[in-house]
Amino acid sequence: MQWYRFVSSGKVQHVFYRKFVSQAMMRAGFNGYVRNLDDGTVETVIFITDEETDIPRVLKILEEGSPMSEVEKITYAPVEDVSVDTDGFEIRY
Repeated sequence: MQWYRFVSSGKVQHVFYRKFVSQAMMRAGFNGYVRNLDDGTVETVIFITDEETDIPRVLKILEEGSPMSEVEKITYAPVEDVSVDTDGFEIRY
């Protein structure tokens, strides 16, 4: 069990991408958050319980995105210093 940081790039800001991701992650039962970054990318931090099944599920949601988004690339890595005070999924501003 580990926190992971995913960064989506492409046309992912101002196209309801965060809202789509947040709702899809809640439906899938993930904990974490999604937020815009200053460089035009979107960061999604998620608690992964089973890497083999959860990471492909997360990537599928992030790749799909909102109807107006165009995801070009997603990078991800485990992270240690995460501050999440939620038992669900939230949009951070």
